[in-house]
Amino acid sequence: MPFESGSISFSMFRLAGRLPADVVERFAARAAPPLRTLGAEEIRGWVGGRHLLDVPITEENAYCAGHLRLTFLRAERKAPASLVKAQCLIEELAVQRAEGRPFLKRQQRAEIRRSVIERMLPEMPPQLRALPFVLAPDSPLLLAPAMSETQRDLLCVEFFKTTGVKLTPAGPETLARDRRRANPDDWDRCSFSPEIPDGDADAGPGRQFLTWLWFAAEEREGRGNEAEGGEFAFMLDGPLVFQREGEGAHETLVRRGAPMVSAEAKACLLAGKTLRSARLVMARGDREWRAAFDAERFAVRGLRVPEDRAAPRSWDPATRFQERMAAVSEFIAMLLALYDRFVDERSDPRRWKTTQREMQAWAAGRKTRP
Repeated sequence: MPFESGSISFSMFRLAGRLPADVVERFAARAAPPLRTLGAEEIRGWVGGRHLLDVPITEENAYCAGHLRLTFLRAERKAPASLVKAQCLIEELAVQRAEGRPFLKRQQRAEIRRSVIERMLPEMPPQLRALPFVLAPDSPLLLAPAMSETQRDLLCVEFFKTTGVKLTPAGPETLARDRRRANPDDWDRCSFSPEIPDGDADAGPGRQFLTWLWFAAEEREGRGNEAEGGEFAFMLDGPLVFQREGEGAHETLVRRGAPMVSAEAKACLLAGKTLRSARLVMARGDREWRAAFDAERFAVRGLRVPEDRAAPRSWDPATRFQERMAAVSEFIAMLLALYDRFVDERSDPRRWKTTQREMQAWAAGRKTRP
């Protein structure tokens, strides 16, 4: 499971209300059926968080270290396309020889293909696709490695069917409204390039935030403050993905050499492009977090959390999971503290005008390396 070991990728979702008291029973009622019942049609349902065959669902496997941790499972049998094609050719050639025909009609070939697939499917091992989630106690944010629109929609639909509670992807617009009572739709357009008029700028709040974060890291000492943990440092690193709609290249990837001080990065800023994604590095004391951050979706990819080197090897899986999730929560708190700071500054027209001038001067005056 992705939250237990290695790097962690996740999108954030906001719960529209509190979970019902019988939430475990609701997930158990929509548990995935046994794999032995799998036929030609896909089966789907919930399983516990320990592994992909973790049913029935009970309090024991629905929770880990106080976190609600479950997985939506889809299972199907599917024959590899190359194997189906080879078997079809074998049978088509046999029919041609038996009937003395140089070729077969399309309808006959289609019938052979259907017959081959029906015969092969029961022998194929099940293919499992999992979509886990984790919800910390009393947290309004659910975390899941749902990185595509299809996965996000699937999780929201199935979670609502099961619990009766709506999930909303926690993107930059949603977070600004929920956390700071700010509406990004009310913000005037603004350009961070002295060569591009404000009216031609197209960046939404996510890309504006990440570009501002780059500026703050270089021009404002790269420091933030979070209520629970106090001060921390941050910086950005490549690869960088710039974006702007309109003529020319809409998206530019800068990754080799020293992307932060490259001539290409400066050219993108002056052309009115803003950062859509970059590697974000956070540090507090001797602890460090690194992750690729997609600003438009507020999605985190490949987060590496600091490991507790003093932790005993004898720690059980639940304790290790709890420590990792505490580190993930700390990273999210620091990220949201920076976003709150940006939203407050962005929502103050007079203050933002000063910031915009500073960012334009920063973009135009950047020193680059060949």
